[in-house]
Amino acid sequence: MQKSFETRPANKGVNEEMLREINKYTQQDLAADEVFVFSVILCDNEVDRDFERFSVKSLRALAPLFRGKTAIRNHSMDSADQSARTFLTEVVTDETKRTTLGEPYTYLKAYCYMPRIAKNEALIAEIAAGIKKEVSVGCAVRSSICSVCGADERISPCKHRRGKTYNGKVCHYVLEDPTDAYEWSFVAVPAQKNAGVTKHFETAAQKIGVHGKGVTLTAAEAEALHDSLARLQKDAKAGEQYRKDLCETASRGLLRALPGLDAALAKSLCEPLDCAQLRALSLSVAERTAPRAPQLAPQEHTARKAKNERFKV
Repeated sequence: MQKSFETRPANKGVNEEMLREINKYTQQDLAADEVFVFSVILCDNEVDRDFERFSVKSLRALAPLFRGKTAIRNHSMDSADQSARTFLTEVVTDETKRTTLGEPYTYLKAYCYMPRIAKNEALIAEIAAGIKKEVSVGCAVRSSICSVCGADERISPCKHRRGKTYNGKVCHYVLEDPTDAYEWSFVAVPAQKNAGVTKHFETAAQKIGVHGKGVTLTAAEAEALHDSLARLQKDAKAGEQYRKDLCETASRGLLRALPGLDAALAKSLCEPLDCAQLRALSLSVAERTAPRAPQLAPQEHTARKAKNERFKV
């Protein structure tokens, strides 16, 4: 799960309480003039352009998970691309603003810091000037709930499609039960409606083989990937047996339609076909070989019946 957000310089508000939180993550205590502090909106309860949203409960669960997490660039796993760290988070509700669903607008706000060193001068200047604003955050959630029927997309996907309207309501998915928060990155393109936030969902399976380098999975992602593979293996086994049964049925149908056909040849003809083609072949040969009328059906002797009608008692 990735979401983007805006950065907001906040150095004027650096106080002793903030410094105490910052110094929990440092090897030596830093002074106010040694750090650059800014705030970010990580995610909110508004439906975004991907037709997903966090519940307020999820936002509250994410708040402690993001504390201490690092900021990187473009989701790079290279330690050289680390740029800042989150030292404080809070969930804020703006009672003067409503979401499209009519709920009070609620968002997760994070305070981050980076040292004022030569390496960071350009980035600090870009943040202060509003050039570097959008960021994508990485987190994991256990459930993605359909707003129409309540089905969990991760476990039992339903027929409803996000963005489609059902009974006057637009379908979206509610992200529930966060299990981990692992990083946020400076990115270029925002997509979420309100705070210039972009959100992109990336499953553990989608990560594999995409970046061209090693892949790091969280414990929750590894568990989700394991469960997904187990379900796929079960479905694949059932599908394999179904196709095998279809192939045998089609082969027997061919042998009935063409008695002189070799059994091995009939099977080899059916093997390359997919399930839809095997079903069509089975139906076709069944129609050709079905008898029009039973050979031993009793015949109606209408003439004799009429002739002997007077002898009935």
